[in-house]
Amino acid sequence: MRAVNSTDVIGNAVAYSTMWSAPLSDLPPSRSKKFYILWRNRLVEGFVVNFGGQLYAYVNYCIHAGTQLDWWPNEFFDNDRRFLKCSTHGSLYKPETGKCASGPCAGRGLFPLQVKVTNGRVVITSG
Repeated sequence: MRAVNSTDVIGNAVAYSTMWSAPLSDLPPSRSKKFYILWRNRLVEGFVVNFGGQLYAYVNYCIHAGTQLDWWPNEFFDNDRRFLKCSTHGSLYKPETGKCASGPCAGRGLFPLQVKVTNGRVVITSG
């Protein structure tokens, strides 16, 4: 897995934290938001999606291809907005579990992050 180079986030001290947060209003249904978080002692890119009114967060890493899922920033859903799709090889993941639904990811899943909503803010932690 490619760790994010520190030059990718120069001047952003929050990016080195094991916690990230944003206003809940930034995540309406079928939307997503990317962020950087310290996970397993590495700075990685993560994302959070609003699927059916529930929030789910994962490390932005396709278990099959080893690439980021989104080709365009914050575009994680397939055309029907039912699955998270890896733009590289088309693996589909269930938004509510991160488990592989079809494609070359073959029964594996995304790496989950913890999600809470507190005082009108989405709070993501890496564990």
